[in-house]
Amino acid sequence: MAKDNEAEDDDTASLLHNYFALSLSLSALYKQWAASDANFARRAPAFTGIRILNQDAWEALVAFICSSNNNISRISQMVHKLCLHYGPYVATIEGEPFHDFPAPDALSGPQVEAHLRQLGFGYRARYIAETAVIVSTQHSSNWLLRHRNPASPAFGTTITTNPISRTKPSDPTTPESDPATYRAAHAALLSLPGVGPKVADCVCLMGLGWGEAVPVDTHVWQIAQRDYKFGTKSKTKTFTKAMYDAVGDHFRGIWGPQAGWAQSVLFTANLREFAGQAAGAAVVKEKGEGGGVVVKVEEAVEVDREADSRRDGTAGKVVVKVEEEKLELVAGRTTRKRKTPASMHASVVSRTTKQVVVKTEEKQESVAGRTTGKRKSSALMQASAADGKSVEAGQVELQARRTSKRLKTTRG
Repeated sequence: MAKDNEAEDDDTASLLHNYFALSLSLSALYKQWAASDANFARRAPAFTGIRILNQDAWEALVAFICSSNNNISRISQMVHKLCLHYGPYVATIEGEPFHDFPAPDALSGPQVEAHLRQLGFGYRARYIAETAVIVSTQHSSNWLLRHRNPASPAFGTTITTNPISRTKPSDPTTPESDPATYRAAHAALLSLPGVGPKVADCVCLMGLGWGEAVPVDTHVWQIAQRDYKFGTKSKTKTFTKAMYDAVGDHFRGIWGPQAGWAQSVLFTANLREFAGQAAGAAVVKEKGEGGGVVVKVEEAVEVDREADSRRDGTAGKVVVKVEEEKLELVAGRTTRKRKTPASMHASVVSRTTKQVVVKTEEKQESVAGRTTGKRKSSALMQASAADGKSVEAGQVELQARRTSKRLKTTRG
């Protein structure tokens, strides 16, 4: 009987269902986005299964404040330090203590900023400490929760359509009766220290359940310009708040209420780490003759990409045609064996288990029947396992420069 009661009290399945937002059908969403956007239809098949997590709003807010000019490894370390030093103890498993994420009042003490700086948070320490003070003393205890999307409730709460009401006179950002909307949530978050438009949208999307929020960073701006010709006629080089809002509105018009989810798919496809998955190149790992690691691209790949501006100021397409590429790492040195068609202008070779990127800029001219060339090339090989974990090969960067003004080239 006791075991039956324990089974009834176990809410793990419900928690996971809420955390991974499993009430939303990805297959239906992908189909919808592909029908309205040819670019999404072309890129999405290599990136199925990408979901937006339904995270705690306060934890998401602090984590994204930590994300400013940061990388995932350091952000994870910072979140761990916050839990270890300020979060309530949960349990010890195999000798390692685990702590929950600290509440706002736990991070609002007078010594918090100085301590966080000692722990390596840098300028983010002030933003975290000041935000914690504001949330814990100037707003009601459920202020963030009241800004949540009613259609996407936090775990353990019920769906509500009640308007946001101001329970403290010192709450300047919430009118007496404000409906819970994405715009209202975004504006409220912008009032906090260290929160700009992108961080506010990240919190709206991943911490408050507003699927229409589209965080715009350099990757998304690049996607908007390259794939949707957005802002190509603009003469200003400054990325203003108006431009930020316009990009988000543009994608919301294409993808609809879950635009932030669709954006995450194209964001992932645009990352260099996943270039191999995007290109679909087949790569195998072999042992070289000298005992080193050999990366072999076995099938031809052709990908069109916009080239960076060349030295003469013109832009063009990068055409990738690779028949076979081998890189062998032996005792710290690299040997190369490569077969390429004669028509190769520039190549980008990538794959899921390892990544080889070769970029070549070449300018040719014919002089009395001879071909001369000026070439600048670089190759970057990153070793990574198919599941995303790093492997022992590490990272090797090869650079080759031909400095001759005129080189005879033979095309086979």
